[in-house]
Amino acid sequence: VGSPRATIEDITNELTDPIVRRVLGDSHPVVQTPLWQAVLSGDAFDDVSVRAAEGLAEWGSTFTAGEPDLVLRLIEPELDDNSDPDDDALWRLHVCLRPEGEAPERVRLHRADPKRIQLGSRKLEEAIKAYPRFRDVPRDEDSLDLLLPTPVVMDLVGHGAIVLRERGITLLLPRAWNVVSPSLRVRVTSAASPIVAENRTVGMDQLLEYDWELALGDKVLTAEEMTRLVDAKSDLVQLRGEWVQADKDVLARAARFVSQRHSSGDRAIVDLIKDLIADDLKDLPVEEVKATGWASALLDQSVAPRQVAVPSTVNATLRPYQRRGLDWLAYMSALGLGAVLADDMGLGKTLQLLALLAHEKSKTATLLVCPMSVVGNWQREAARFVPSLRVYIHHGSDRATGAELEQAVRESDLVITTYALMTRDVAALKDLDWRRVVLDEAQHIKNAKTSQARAARSIPADHRVALTGTPVENRLDELRSILDFANRGVLGSEQMFRKRFVVPIEREKDQLAVSRLRAVTSPFVLRRVKTDPSVIADLPEKLEMTVRANLSEEQAALYRAVVDEMMAQIKGTEGMKRKGAVLSALTKLKQVCNHPAHFLRDGSPVMRRGQHRSGKLGLVEDIVESVTADDEKVLLFTQFREFGDLVVPYLADRFTTEVPFLHGGVSKAGRDAMVEAFQGADGPPIMVLSLKAGGTGLNLTAANHVVHLDRWWNPAVENQATDRVFRIGQRKNVQVRKIVCVGTLEERIDTMIASKSKLAELAVGTGENWVTEMSVEQLDELLRLGDDAVGE
Repeated sequence: VGSPRATIEDITNELTDPIVRRVLGDSHPVVQTPLWQAVLSGDAFDDVSVRAAEGLAEWGSTFTAGEPDLVLRLIEPELDDNSDPDDDALWRLHVCLRPEGEAPERVRLHRADPKRIQLGSRKLEEAIKAYPRFRDVPRDEDSLDLLLPTPVVMDLVGHGAIVLRERGITLLLPRAWNVVSPSLRVRVTSAASPIVAENRTVGMDQLLEYDWELALGDKVLTAEEMTRLVDAKSDLVQLRGEWVQADKDVLARAARFVSQRHSSGDRAIVDLIKDLIADDLKDLPVEEVKATGWASALLDQSVAPRQVAVPSTVNATLRPYQRRGLDWLAYMSALGLGAVLADDMGLGKTLQLLALLAHEKSKTATLLVCPMSVVGNWQREAARFVPSLRVYIHHGSDRATGAELEQAVRESDLVITTYALMTRDVAALKDLDWRRVVLDEAQHIKNAKTSQARAARSIPADHRVALTGTPVENRLDELRSILDFANRGVLGSEQMFRKRFVVPIEREKDQLAVSRLRAVTSPFVLRRVKTDPSVIADLPEKLEMTVRANLSEEQAALYRAVVDEMMAQIKGTEGMKRKGAVLSALTKLKQVCNHPAHFLRDGSPVMRRGQHRSGKLGLVEDIVESVTADDEKVLLFTQFREFGDLVVPYLADRFTTEVPFLHGGVSKAGRDAMVEAFQGADGPPIMVLSLKAGGTGLNLTAANHVVHLDRWWNPAVENQATDRVFRIGQRKNVQVRKIVCVGTLEERIDTMIASKSKLAELAVGTGENWVTEMSVEQLDELLRLGDDAVGE
C-alpha cells in the first residue's frame, strides 16, 4: 500500500476523465479545429504560431519530466587475432536508463521492475524511429540490448549518432576507440657533410637516404600492419588492442605509396621533392619530416644551420634574426641550393645579403639585379656596411661591353644592374663567370613567361638568391616563378603546379594541398614577419625607413620643364621676386613627384592604359597591399589636400574599402566620427590625412604603419604626425616609411637631413626658406634631374 498522498493522486487521475465525459455528454458541441484534429490523430501540424508551438512543447514535456534519459553504450567485440571484424564481429549495444545525477544502468528483462522495462522499451522504440537500422539487427534474450554487425556500427557512428543526439539520446563509444586519418612521415638520413654522386653537380643533386612511413594517429605502422589494414573490408579495424576508424580507400593508397618507396637507398634531394608533389599524395597530409646529418637544417624546421661568424669587415651589428638569416644563407650557399629570403619589408634583407658576400670573400663576382629605383640604395648600403666590397654599376648608355665588361666584372665583388639591362644584355652576362645571381624585388619575375624571367633563369651561376618582401605564399604563380629561378624545376612544370596546387588551394581551399606546398617550399624559403615572436623582440619599437620610387617618363618631362622655367625666372633677379620663384618651383616639383595630375590640375585619370603615371603612387599601392594583406592598418600623410582628393578615390576603388580623408575642411564632429570609425576593429584599414590637420591632437593607434607621401622638410613636423600612431596605447611595433623620388630634390634633401649637415640643421629651423638663399649653381645641383630618376 502506498502513501495516502499517492493513493489520493491515483484516485483523482482515474476519476477525472470519466467525470468530465459524463458532464459534457453527447449534446456538447465537439471542437473541430485543425489543430485539435491533429492532436487527436497524432498527425503533424505546421500552421501554428511560434508561441503556441512553444506552449505545446512545454506541455508535452511535462509527461516525461523526471524520467530517466536513454543512453546507448557501444561495447567492442572480443576477437582473436585471426578473426575478421567484418564477418565475425557483433557489437553489443547496451540499452541503459540514466536517472538524473546517476550512472546509466542496463535494462534487463528478468527479475526487473516491469515499469522500468516498459519505460526502456518505449524509449528504445523512439530511438528505432529516429534510426531505423536498429529495427533489423538481432536482439539479446536477457536484456533490451541490440547486437550490431560492423557495417551498422560504422553507419551508427558516422551518421546515426547525430540523429540520436538531436532526439536527446546519448551514444557512448568504447574508450579504446579512435577516429583517425592516415598521415605520412619522412625519415631522412644524411652524412655529416654533403655528398654528391659522380658526374653530378651540387645543389639539388646532393645525396641522402629517406624512408616514408605511414601513421594512424600517433602509431607508425609496420609492413605487416599495413598489409592487414589494406585487406580489411571496412573502415573499422583493430590495431594494437584498440579499434581504429579510418577511410580504407585513403589508407590503401597511402600504404601503396609507402611500400613503393620503401628503402630508397642513395637518392638526390630533388627525388624527395618529386615524391612530395606526386599525385599519389593527394588527400594525404605529410605531418612530419625528421632528418639527421647535413640535411637536418634543410628539412627539419626545428634545427638551425651552423652559426657563422660575422666578418669584421661588416660595419653593423646584426640583430639576432639577421644573424640567423646570415647563417641560413651561408648554409644554402654551401649546399649550392637556391634561397628565397622573403623577410618583411624593413627587416634588413640588404644587410643580410651583404654580410653573406663579406663572409664568403669569393674571388668570383655576384651579379645583383634590382629595380632602377634601388640601384643607388644598394651602392650606398654596400659602401656603408661593407666598404671593402668592390662594387661596379652596370648601367647607362655608355656601359661597358665585351672585354671591358669582362675586366670590370673580374675586378669586382658585386655587380649591380637593372632588370631592363639584364634582359637587354643577357647574351653578354651569360658568358661571364658568376658566383651567384641575386634578384632584389624578385616579384619582378612573377610571370615566368616574361623576357625578364627567362633572362634571369638563363644566366648560369653557382648559387641563386631571390629577395622579396611580399607575402609570396598568397601568390602561388609568383611563388612558383621565383622558386623556379632559385632551383630550376623544383616545383615541376607550370601545368603540373596548377593542377596539384593552384586549383586545389585557390578554388577548393584544400588545406592538405596547402600543407604539401609548405612542405615542398619551406626548405628553400626563409620568411620572417615583424609579428614573429622571434623577431618582434629584436626590433625597435619604431622602425623608420626611406623608400625610393622612380619617376615615370611623363613626370620626368614635367620636372625638367619646371626646373628650366625657374632657372630662367631667377636669372638676374634678387629679393622677394627671386625667393617667390624658388618657393613656387619647390611646390611644383613636389606636386610633379606626387603625380602629373596633381601638378597639372586638369582632372586627368590616375592611370593611363593600365599603367601608373606616377611611380610614387605605384609604390604606395604596393605598400598598402602588403599592410592590408597582414590585416593591419596604415595612415597616409600628405601636405597637399588636392593630392589627398586624388589618392582617396583611387585607393577606395583599388582595395574595395572606405578611405576616410581627414583635412582642414572636416568639421570637429566629422573628425571625431572618422577617428572613432578608424579605431574600431571593423573600421577601414586605410586613412589619408593632411599633415597640418592630422599631425597633432589625434589618437590613431589602430594603425601601426605610417607613410609620408610627400616630405615636409622639418623632421619635427613629420615626427608629430608619426606620433598619432607611436604613442601610449600602441601595442604593435610601428613602421614609418618616408617616400622620396630618386634623382630629385626629394632624395637630395632627405640625404642632407639624414647626414645632419649644416644645411639640414638650417632646414629644421626655417622650413624651406633656406633653399631660396642658394646660389644658381647650388640650386642647379639640388634641383637637377638625376640620370637614375626615371624607372624602366
